[in-house]
Amino acid sequence: MTEKRRTIGTDLKRLDAHVITPEEYEDIPELTEEDFARGVLHINGVPVRRGRPKAEKRKALLSVRLDEDVIAHFRATGPGWQSRINDALRKAARLRPAKAANPASRKRTAVR
Repeated sequence: MTEKRRTIGTDLKRLDAHVITPEEYEDIPELTEEDFARGVLHINGVPVRRGRPKAEKRKALLSVRLDEDVIAHFRATGPGWQSRINDALRKAARLRPAKAANPASRKRTAVR
């Protein structure tokens, strides 16, 4: 592959050899908490994402209408109430037979 190399007009060896004097430090502003908040954390040269890591199984965003007393019950249990609703729905889905979940899929038998 023929790649065009860019040349810069700076003598990097001379720049690396330069020692910053105390007077030059006065030109460098003090870093603030805001500067650090905007920064990107790198580990071994790889940027690390902030926040909650992505889940292996993503969840779908869905709008569901639930009775207020059901929501109040789960909210009263504290943070993570939506996950507990998800667990309760998952448990209920496993207890029901597959044919009850989809009435259209029932096989009809002919009566003679």
